Amino acid sequence: MTIALRYAAYSDVGCLREGNEDSAYAGPNLLAVADGMGGHAGGEIASAIAISALTPLDDDGPGNEMVDALERAVEQANTQLSERVAEEPQLENMGTTLTAMLWSGARVALLHVGDSRAYLLRDDEFGQITHDHTLVQTLVDEGKITEDEVATHPQRSLLLRALDGRSRVDPDVSVREARVGDRYLLCSDGLSGVVSAETINDTLVGEANPDAVARRLIDLANRGGGPDNITAVVADVIDTATDPRGATTEIMVVGAADQRREPIMTPDTPAGRAQGLSRSGDTAEMERIPAFTGGTPPGGTGVDDDDDDDEPRTRRWWPMVVTFLVIVAVLAGAGYYFGKQYLDSQYFIGPSTDQQNVAIYQGISTDIAGYSLSTQIEDSEIPIAMLPENERNQVAATIPITEGGRGGADKRIEQLRGKSEACEAKPQSCGISDSKGGEPKDEPSSGRGPDEPGTAQEPTGGQ
Repeated sequence: MTIALRYAAYSDVGCLREGNEDSAYAGPNLLAVADGMGGHAGGEIASAIAISALTPLDDDGPGNEMVDALERAVEQANTQLSERVAEEPQLENMGTTLTAMLWSGARVALLHVGDSRAYLLRDDEFGQITHDHTLVQTLVDEGKITEDEVATHPQRSLLLRALDGRSRVDPDVSVREARVGDRYLLCSDGLSGVVSAETINDTLVGEANPDAVARRLIDLANRGGGPDNITAVVADVIDTATDPRGATTEIMVVGAADQRREPIMTPDTPAGRAQGLSRSGDTAEMERIPAFTGGTPPGGTGVDDDDDDDEPRTRRWWPMVVTFLVIVAVLAGAGYYFGKQYLDSQYFIGPSTDQQNVAIYQGISTDIAGYSLSTQIEDSEIPIAMLPENERNQVAATIPITEGGRGGADKRIEQLRGKSEACEAKPQSCGISDSKGGEPKDEPSSGRGPDEPGTAQEPTGGQ
């Protein structure tokens, strides 16, 4: 039995965006989707760089080194993003998600960063095989909100992990066994955020070939409003010895990676060279067929072609455009308001900005793309070094205040103050040298300050 893939890849700008910041690649051994972000063309540059770094893997045949090969390629992409920002500082906020699958026979390595997704349909079982790296998914995992609340949460689009060239890459990586008959879908959140999982499942089941599935899913997302770029890569696992239609050999590069002049390194194979010769212009988006609504057929010269009718028809669009802009402004304002209300109601205790004292913070101990979601509001002047070892470790890892708000934070500070005073009176009982204010004999484990870049650490103590 010889396992291979039959696949299709499509990307569409959607109904509201001016440009396509998604990129995707599909080849005999590699499938990948990247969803760029950052504005000023930064998103499309970031996603194109990520896909460019991965494409050589399609022809490298990494065998048992699939995971290492993927991780090296992603580190390379992150380095290239950093170098590009150094050359063009206006791109400093760019970044991209990445979901990729590298194949070697029946074994497949899956790498994932961000909120693009991979789904698997196997026999009658359908499910998501990646885990979103978003704030709302973390809240769901912690039981603070339900799945039904995700779609309306004001911070539903905040990413906790991405390729941005500013921080170390921390992808989810796993190795899976594929079976003949499996159908995989990789997509950006422009699809998964609009089309329900149930509808995706029905489409994967109902359409016969990957090309029809990908086109149908993009059409469904556009019918749902198409608020974002939409990208879908669909692949069927086949046995070439028994499947009459055979495997796909064409290299497919779609979205921003195909539109831009970023150097997409098409594999140096016969199929890759043929793809490079045959590509011309923008092939990233599905061709749209104008709807014929009656009157004179296309190409005719009847009243519908009269220039005098263009102005009234244009004017009829303005109320819809104005209404849409008002709705967008209201939603943006509501998102900001409720997001700020939520952050203002959260408190935690951690090291002060100079890492010397215990401090109270308002917000949550998390950074989003380098921006802290917390603010130090009080330095208690309690030296961390004058706390017992257990409390030192708790403060270093941050102590969330789950009850009582600011009052609860003040109460916890007073408890720590009492322990500090007790340690000052009897230093050796707390593992501290006799010299007042001296360093503890056993240093507490290091923790990340709330204002330093990176993701939040899991709390190890607190009320």
